[in-house]
Amino acid sequence: MQRENKLGTMVVLDADRTICAMDTGTMFWEKLRERQSSKEKCPLRALFSSHLGYSYSAFRQATFLYEESRSDFESLCSEVASAVTMHPEFLALIHALEREPSTGAIVVTCGIRRVWEKVLDREGLSQSVKVIGGGRVADGYVVDPLAKGGVVSRLRDHHGLYVCAFGDSPVDLPMLKLADQAIVVVGEHQTRSRSMDAVLSKAIDEGNFRPRQALIPDSSTPRLDLDKLPLVNIASQAFVKSVTSRRRLQVVHATAKNAAKLLMTPTRDAAIAGHSLRVAHHQVGWYLATEFLTGVLGVEKYPIAHVQGRITDGYRLLNEDSTAVVALMRGGEPMALGVSEAFPKAMFLHAGGPEDLNSENLAGKQTVLLVDSVVNSGKTIVEFVEKIRKLDAIKRIVVVAGVVQEKAISNVLEPLANAADLGLVALRLSENKFTGKGGTDTGNRLFNTTQLP
Repeated sequence: MQRENKLGTMVVLDADRTICAMDTGTMFWEKLRERQSSKEKCPLRALFSSHLGYSYSAFRQATFLYEESRSDFESLCSEVASAVTMHPEFLALIHALEREPSTGAIVVTCGIRRVWEKVLDREGLSQSVKVIGGGRVADGYVVDPLAKGGVVSRLRDHHGLYVCAFGDSPVDLPMLKLADQAIVVVGEHQTRSRSMDAVLSKAIDEGNFRPRQALIPDSSTPRLDLDKLPLVNIASQAFVKSVTSRRRLQVVHATAKNAAKLLMTPTRDAAIAGHSLRVAHHQVGWYLATEFLTGVLGVEKYPIAHVQGRITDGYRLLNEDSTAVVALMRGGEPMALGVSEAFPKAMFLHAGGPEDLNSENLAGKQTVLLVDSVVNSGKTIVEFVEKIRKLDAIKRIVVVAGVVQEKAISNVLEPLANAADLGLVALRLSENKFTGKGGTDTGNRLFNTTQLP
């Protein structure tokens, strides 16, 4: 937290059975029982299976239980910590985060803070990863599921950070549901939480929650089905980039260019409608794709047959076949067809609303281009972006439009970019707040339906 003034992203990690396969609370009581030659079972199991469940009262009572071993507490924590092995996937992720000055990480655990401080110290991570957790009355607070959610809420709403949270059990759901990016860690079947499937499925069905699952180890069997809980590889460069990238809206436009002045003229000419206007929008789409989207997304080489009979280099959009061009119906279709002409290997989709996008038609797509003729308030774009984020939080999204109101950028799109990899490519930006109706509506002009409201 020493870099708080520079942070843009915070990774929030549960501890037991998330960043390791062990339950350190159970281990603590087993070690204590060995010292006392006692046959008493772990009291935590009886406590949390009682009517108290995972409530604040239950975790406060757990704190009092730890007080009974206060004379041995420190040495027991050391003994438990020495037996903990962190998952290598999380060690690699944390080390990657350490190289990013705008990204931090904290462990938030309902378990014993002192154990995890010792584990992180042993791994050389104590300076970069702090621990929020309890265990003893002297700690001054109790961490229950609501407290975990409160930490994420504070990071997001007060500090303005993008939050990626990891957890494995129902105790973690409050923080997972409030995070910008939520990852459910799925361990081996015999050690994972047995009650997680039901509560997780219910939380997803209630809406506005689209977590993904990380199988650790990768031989673990997935939870639920992959449409409801998609897989994510937290060791992949794409995932690390999705967490560490500084989130600012990338805006590229051609407002002052002579090419834009020529291209915009037929789109603003009241005498042009129907097929001729659709051709003009198609040309705008092709221009924005070749002139600007190639710069935003990059290009890649591939071999082609030269007319002289030899092999030479050709170029196409980077990961073109992993790109989806989405025409926001109906006004965005002609421009989207122009984008599609420039990127022939990209998938083309019609979308009358966000509900037309799903995990099936966007499967395997790394980049989504949302194409519309005009962006006025930005409300429609927000709905589409939020739907795509629920399907896959690491997809890159670029809005492509002919005209964008400047207020939509500052009031809507820039805040939206805090929670998504979002870019904007436009022919021109406008201060004009006019919204067309009937004969002035762009969709009606494009399809000669100006008699409609």
